[in-house]
Amino acid sequence: MKKHLPNFLTMGRLILAPPIVILLLFPGKYSSALAAFIFLIASLTDYFDGFIARRFKVESSFGRFLDPIADKVLVSSSLIMLIALGRVQAWIAMLIISREVAVSALRATTKSWDTTLTPSPLGKLKTVFQFAAIVPLILHYEYTFLITINFHLIGTVLLYIALVLTLWSGLDYFLVFYREYEIRENGDGL
Repeated sequence: MKKHLPNFLTMGRLILAPPIVILLLFPGKYSSALAAFIFLIASLTDYFDGFIARRFKVESSFGRFLDPIADKVLVSSSLIMLIALGRVQAWIAMLIISREVAVSALRATTKSWDTTLTPSPLGKLKTVFQFAAIVPLILHYEYTFLITINFHLIGTVLLYIALVLTLWSGLDYFLVFYREYEIRENGDGL
């Protein structure tokens, strides 16, 4: 069971994306709170699938393939719904989603090479900030506990940080790809 748990967690992210979309079709405080909770659970599986796979040495090629796809489906579907609800500007979502597609294309290109582009610490930080931004953006409404919390404002600030990290890590992937391409084509990288 331990061997397959990371892949089950990754699949869980894919399975949880549609309920988030469905809940966001009915905007309101309660459906948004439930969608945010589901998104939070789904985003936590990204940490745990990798942790379990590394800790118990059960990493698999299927998991390495599926993990970034699950992240992209979860983030992209949520951002698209947040555009429709007027909670995220379309240009921000377009830049984030475009970067994800471009990096996926670069990774696919390097699959036949002796080396492949691996997730960088910057790319992992980008994912954390994307997840951290989307949760409050889904919550959206102000909630009063001891104080009133403007979740939309918090999410927007985190999303701008995520955008910077997304573009920065995307540029980093392209530079690594270019260096590897030059080495592959010229043999010496010059």
